[in-house]
Amino acid sequence: MTTSRLAGRVILIVDDDEDILSSIDLAMRSEGARTIMVTDGSAALHELQHGDPDAVVLDMMLPKASGFLVLEKMIDLDNPPPVVMVTANLGKRHMAYAESLGVRAYLNKPVSLEHLVKSVCDAIEQAESAG
Repeated sequence: MTTSRLAGRVILIVDDDEDILSSIDLAMRSEGARTIMVTDGSAALHELQHGDPDAVVLDMMLPKASGFLVLEKMIDLDNPPPVVMVTANLGKRHMAYAESLGVRAYLNKPVSLEHLVKSVCDAIEQAESAG
């Protein structure tokens, strides 16, 4: 029996679409992860400042604080978790900016949940190997 690479991990999921949030939550929990779900950028910043997630799945377009603002504020954290951005925005400039802010993967909606889980696993492993 193989153990999921997400077993015991804490994943912060940030999306203002309840259906997407629930789908991502189910996918992560089915891989053994614990999840924290929030629907706006301000709540995401609060969780990042007061919690210790192993990774973040982040939408770009959010109420109260955009995904980019969340990324910009994460720079100030001592040990920011890796981020996988999931967005309907296909702009190359947005992707380049997200990557410049440390995003490990930039996925376009709709994204397969299998691909998302793999991207989150890879992001955690890359962050841990980078030390």
